[in-house]
Amino acid sequence: MGEELISIYEILLARYGDLHWWPAKTPYEVIVGAVLTQNTAWSNVEKAIANFGEKLSPDTVENADLAELTEIIRPAGFFNQKAGYLKAVTAWYVNYDYDALTVQRESLTKLRSELLSTKGIGQETADSILLYAFSFPTFVVDAYTVRLCNRYPINAGKGYAEIKAYFEGNLPRSADVYNSFHALIVINAKEHCRKKPSCKGCPLDKTCGRCGL
Repeated sequence: MGEELISIYEILLARYGDLHWWPAKTPYEVIVGAVLTQNTAWSNVEKAIANFGEKLSPDTVENADLAELTEIIRPAGFFNQKAGYLKAVTAWYVNYDYDALTVQRESLTKLRSELLSTKGIGQETADSILLYAFSFPTFVVDAYTVRLCNRYPINAGKGYAEIKAYFEGNLPRSADVYNSFHALIVINAKEHCRKKPSCKGCPLDKTCGRCGL
């Protein structure tokens, strides 16, 4: 079954190339984006991040009062909750002196456990932070991944943990591969594998069992 996943990855990579995810200037910007993108479109996250101007930093979030932070991130929706989440994840990051290299010296297991114990940080957000901000080999499962598994179909199991374990067990253990593959799944879902699929021209149309359905 590993060959199936690798084949899908290679087909998508041939179509879309290396997408160089996550678009951010700093690891902290990735952390903020991972929190803000919960339950909203990325275009709204971009507006919220733009509201920080040149002041997007852990110190800014740490020192801002909740009312001020809420106004800044308002375009991302659920802004009252997310302001608290940003405060919480920034308090986690301060344990590592806001330094990515210090984070990277720790074990993936330890960091993931810490993040999952942080207010507002679920599995997808934790894995996004660890993969995209700090380059740990941990696969991100999102709605697009689940959709691919259900439609193709890929017998990856049910639920976040099972699907994550399946992908990690059948791909090279590589942050670069996990990064690239997840990005490719997302772009193909937006181009073709939508809620209402647009299969014509999809790079997986010759192998997908649900093509046209």
